[in-house]
Amino acid sequence: MTVTQAAPLVRVADRDPRDRRWSILVLLCLSLLLITVDATVLHIAVPALTAALEPSAVQLLWIIDIYSLVVAPLLIMFGTLGDKYGRKRLVLCGFVLFGVASAGAAFAPTPLTLILARALLGVGGAMIMPATLSLIRQVFTDRRERAIALGVWSAVAAAGAAVGPLIGGVLVGLWWGAVFLINVPILLVLLPAAVRLLPESRERPDRPWDVASAILSVLGILALAFGLKEAGSGSLMPLWASVLVFFTGVGLLVAFVRRQTRLREPFLEVGLFRRRSFTTGVTGVLLGVFALVGLQLMLAQYLQLVLGDSPVRAALRMLPLVASAIAGGLAAAHILPKIGMRATMSGGLGLVAFSLTPTLTWGVEGHPVMLACCFVGIGFGVQVALLAASDTIMAAAPESQAGGAAAIEETAYELGAGLGVAVLGTITAIVYAPGLPSVPGVPAGGMDEARQSLASAAHVANQLGGQTGGALLDAARWAFVNALHTTVVVSVVLLSLTAVVVAMLLSRD
Repeated sequence: MTVTQAAPLVRVADRDPRDRRWSILVLLCLSLLLITVDATVLHIAVPALTAALEPSAVQLLWIIDIYSLVVAPLLIMFGTLGDKYGRKRLVLCGFVLFGVASAGAAFAPTPLTLILARALLGVGGAMIMPATLSLIRQVFTDRRERAIALGVWSAVAAAGAAVGPLIGGVLVGLWWGAVFLINVPILLVLLPAAVRLLPESRERPDRPWDVASAILSVLGILALAFGLKEAGSGSLMPLWASVLVFFTGVGLLVAFVRRQTRLREPFLEVGLFRRRSFTTGVTGVLLGVFALVGLQLMLAQYLQLVLGDSPVRAALRMLPLVASAIAGGLAAAHILPKIGMRATMSGGLGLVAFSLTPTLTWGVEGHPVMLACCFVGIGFGVQVALLAASDTIMAAAPESQAGGAAAIEETAYELGAGLGVAVLGTITAIVYAPGLPSVPGVPAGGMDEARQSLASAAHVANQLGGQTGGALLDAARWAFVNALHTTVVVSVVLLSLTAVVVAMLLSRD
């Protein structure tokens, strides 16, 4: 009796975090969902935002791009900081900063204020993202359960980016600032839950943290990401300048890697890349997201500008991709232990390539059933491949380096997204412009503007009106479809070759 009365109550924070691992997974996935949705939520809110704040073309570009440009270079830095000072502390600070920045963005009175608020959102997101993956590595010690958890995590990552435009389309009908303000009440719930549930990771204050390495990694990835985006859009600088920026980033990253090999305790353990499975996993993430984000952008334009769907209807028609991505992430957790990582990753990439092939026969007519089937194959295949890649990456890294490994994977996510948009967008633009012939009745200046993009051609066609405008829009749609076919061919070849290379590289693992 006395012993029972004297027994202290066990607080949630004192229990083994593995006992509450599924609750922790829900919390981490909700945190990740906020970050990934914010990357694409503005795609449909742009017209309302433009009417309210009247930004210039350059300011609008920065409003959209600054978030991912800030997130990508800071992931490795915050991942290693979490390994040194504690991941829970970093997540809590990231929540607070993300909430404050969301409120600031919602009530931004000027374009410059909104740009700065979006940049702070990027900093908060970069503090949270690496910790979500490394905490999964920490609390899910059983590899089979960890595969399920990573499947859910990767499905949420893909689904967040896919449903961002849909959420934006719904909220912007109320008020453009609602796309940001919605984050605040969600974070007010997540913050106390994180304090209660998230485990403390062991701090390593004696572990050195090299400032020069941090600067090289941030500047290198920033230059790499910015160069990729500019190569695809050419909005702020000519192509030669964006290529120069890109290779400057490559040079800085080479210097970063060389510095790590000379440090007694490196900022990031680049020796992980000597493991074939780790390197192949990172490559799988890079190319999987390359295909998902780049093709999602191209097919969204096809739905809106070729088939004439509204932004919200286009987002709704892409829901099969979201649903299949979630299903693929969950199914892969059961597939992976049965057929192995090599077959899972190469099979997933091969399924994406196969699912894209029917689009090569499409014109300007609608294919609703086949389109849904293609989206299902793309979403399922990408997520199966990404789950195998994530499991391989996190299994290859020791727990003490989980934050750095997670940051490398999430940097591959960001660079894959930038690379997909830049490369596939550039290919589409290169083929589209010469493929649009002169249309009788359209002035030379109008044709020059129409050859910039299908959206520009639609704008010129609306200004002209009548038969001339209709003829221009029809010609532009066919030119875009032909360019899309070229882009799909490049994607299919790249994905197929990668599937074969993955199978060969991992054949002896």
